[in-house]
Order: sequence, then structure tokens, then C-alpha cells
Amino acid sequence: MALERTLILVKPDGVQRRLIGRIVSRIEDKGLSLIGMKMLQVTPELSKKHYAEHVEKGFYKDLEAFITSGPVVAMVVEGPEAITVMRTLMGKTNARESAPGTIRGDLGASRQMNLIHGSDGPEAAAREIATYFAAGEIVAAPNALTAHLWATEEE
Repeated sequence: MALERTLILVKPDGVQRRLIGRIVSRIEDKGLSLIGMKMLQVTPELSKKHYAEHVEKGFYKDLEAFITSGPVVAMVVEGPEAITVMRTLMGKTNARESAPGTIRGDLGASRQMNLIHGSDGPEAAAREIATYFAAGEIVAAPNALTAHLWATEEE
């Protein structure tokens, strides 16, 4: 198993509700590494690039209005099977259907205002990371705790 990278966004509702620290803690508690992080305002142009596959869909206008309504915190998260691990940690898209113990299940109550975005696969992760981060903004450093988080063959 190889290390993966995924893009995670704390959406405007998570930022406004002051949940950034709690969400980051959940990611770090799981043993994943934050190798890039910044706060930014998503513009309509950035929204269209990020959600390119949804631009022509009926719900896109509301999606764009929401994601551009306030700042987001963008993160690059790395670890074994990081995409799947993060999607499990996040919970279902509809927070009302998310299991307790997940970020959305514990902290959310909405389908659209669901606190967090995570890439849904390796191709999306690569595209989304490149959309939000320049190569020099990602700093992958050795994690001194790796030996206590997973076996060498799991990296």
C-alpha cells in the first residue's frame, strides 16, 4: 500500500462555526499528516475549476454560492489510503445520515452545509491539489511517529 494524498477543504460553514481546529485534530488523531494548509476565499472562477463536472447541473448555482460565501481552509493530507480514510472519517455527504464518530455525524446537520470536502479518488485528488496548491506550498516532512501509526509495509 502506498501513501496517498488528498485535498480536504473546511468549507465556509466549518470556518464560520470555528471548527477548523476540531477538524484538524480529528485528521491528526487518525494519524494522517498535514503537508499543506492555507486559508483562502474561493472565487466563482476557482469554484468552476474545482467543481467542473457539476457546472452544468441544476444544483451548481447553489453550490457556487455556498463555497464562495466565506473563506475555506484548504489542506493536503497524506497517509496510507488517505483518500478512503478521510472519506470514512468525514461521513456521508448528508450530515443527517452520517454515523456518530464521523466529522459530519458529530458536527453537522445539513446535506449542503456539511463542513468538509474531500477528494473522491486519486485522479480527483491530484487535480484538486493542483487547483489549490503550488508545488512549493506542499511540505512533506518525515513523521517521527510513523513507526507507531502503521507498519512499514503499509506505507
